[in-house]
Amino acid sequence: MASATYRKFARILSSGIVITLVVGFTVSLSQAEEPVIKVPLGLPPIEFPEDNPPTAEKIALGKQLYFDKRLSRDNTISCASCHSPVKGYSNADQFATGFKGQKGGRNSPTVINAAYNKFHFWDGRAGSLEEQALGPIANPIEMNLTTKEAVDRINSIPGYKKQFQKIFGSDATEENIAKAIATYERTILCGDAPYDRFKAGDKKALSESAQRGMQLFFGKAACSSCHSGPTFTDHAFHNIGVGMDAKEPDAGRKAISNLGGDHGSFKTPTVRDIARSAPYMHDGSLKTLKEVVEHYNKGGIPNEFLDEEIFKLNLTPQEVDDLVTFMKEGLTSSNYPEHKEPELP
Repeated sequence: MASATYRKFARILSSGIVITLVVGFTVSLSQAEEPVIKVPLGLPPIEFPEDNPPTAEKIALGKQLYFDKRLSRDNTISCASCHSPVKGYSNADQFATGFKGQKGGRNSPTVINAAYNKFHFWDGRAGSLEEQALGPIANPIEMNLTTKEAVDRINSIPGYKKQFQKIFGSDATEENIAKAIATYERTILCGDAPYDRFKAGDKKALSESAQRGMQLFFGKAACSSCHSGPTFTDHAFHNIGVGMDAKEPDAGRKAISNLGGDHGSFKTPTVRDIARSAPYMHDGSLKTLKEVVEHYNKGGIPNEFLDEEIFKLNLTPQEVDDLVTFMKEGLTSSNYPEHKEPELP
């Protein structure tokens, strides 16, 4: 019986089915490989543009470009200057400081979890990271280098030229510079916070104060009305009253949409790792998370365009403190990507 079985198996091997078995084994190995970008606990899979899939080489190139000050006119400013890893991928200042010390009118938004954003910049004028990437380079008060000049500079550096040829099959172009930077930015992911571990079943992951704050966040304080989902943003635009008492308030999203109802509306930022990226709001006017909660607690600054989700919360001082504790303790990642400047070509 055993001999007959062996002869049958031998005929199967000689018939070529072994090729299928080997191919199947190869596929299994391929599927078991580590992903190029590992997504932390609590975050969904990343959707990559069909024309810009990630590779380790492209990520490395994008990281070099992100930290390279030669993409500014006077070689003093890089993407990381205003979106620094040690400052929550923002800049710890009310406004960004650009070319020749010029100040912008808005706070530097964090790059954390920007891989999931449907809109970029506070007013949402860019619809993808690729579209966003070149904006600061060309902005005259930020890096002040035309995209043509940026391309020429990169192509004049042999190390960069070699990398672009290997990765994209061509010299640097506006399009593939943007693709490389965007691919790197998709690696700046923050998850695996105490909140995520608590939701996964570790009931000791959050302190009692943080647990009370979590209940407020998703309940009485109504934070999750806008800061929703795994990335804690609804990807929408809201007028929350910030800056609306200024003589000439920032029009916000209205400048892009031309819709009157968007006056003073700005994109909902993520609150993951929010404790790292003070000051807060589009104008950097609130210095601490306690100030942020107190702003919402009083119902914002009244104006005719105030979002319907903004109203007096009537939180007690203890509730204010608990809510701040939840954001500081509960939403701070255990695996924060504090990237270091790479060696540049």
